[in-house]
Amino acid sequence: MRAAGQAPPRVLTVAGSDSGGGAGIQADLKTMLALGVHGMSVITAVTAQNSLGVQGAWELPVEAVRAQYRSVVDDIGVQAVKTGMLASAELVEAVAELVSGTDAPVVVDPVGVSKHGDPLLAASALDSVRTRLLPVATVATPNLDEVAQLTGSRVASEADLRPAAEAVLAYGPQWVLIKGGHLTGEAVDLLTDGDQEFWLRAPRHDNRHTHGTGCTLASAIASGLAKGLAVPEAVTAAKEYVTGAIARGFALGTGIGPVDHGWRFR
Repeated sequence: MRAAGQAPPRVLTVAGSDSGGGAGIQADLKTMLALGVHGMSVITAVTAQNSLGVQGAWELPVEAVRAQYRSVVDDIGVQAVKTGMLASAELVEAVAELVSGTDAPVVVDPVGVSKHGDPLLAASALDSVRTRLLPVATVATPNLDEVAQLTGSRVASEADLRPAAEAVLAYGPQWVLIKGGHLTGEAVDLLTDGDQEFWLRAPRHDNRHTHGTGCTLASAIASGLAKGLAVPEAVTAAKEYVTGAIARGFALGTGIGPVDHGWRFR
């Protein structure tokens, strides 16, 4: 418990805006509120997005992203940073430079495509993610499609998670969480730093409304780190939170609805 008037831990998300409110900056801030931290934002891109997909995306100038970041960090300060949609090589490199100079853990969600399969990262930016962003990550949280994009490793079964994690770790993050949500059976993820391994399992819920899952998980991990949890504890708590959010995901529009960020309050 914190005293009245005392600021909660502060977490900064550097990501794109989802006008439909299910993913991106909007999902990040909802998650942070639900988990008791103060969320702040650096918007990297604006998307026109709904339950059916992404109808348009416009990245912000590098100077606008840099100004937002410096404005928050230099005055308010942060206990953790989460990165999401960065769109271009120029933005990836600028954000990597910014977070490398910030004394706080960094959770990198290497967003490549949306839930609907729409590209959110230029192909030309992949090398910048590998060589500039992943090396400054405390935790990287790629899904199986993003693992394939970044490393060429294809994960078809649980047995493939360990070599996939090794391939991502080769780019330099301290920890990697390979999200196995696209496999069949239990929802199993592998967290490892190359020495320690943690296999995180949860029941798979028969619910198609899972928009924002990756953003939510990465933001929940950042929230735990901001509270002072060690990486395994932060990831375990985040997995529990996002599993509940998926179970209570709801229909919105005529396509894929979002997870329920406020499920613990309902």
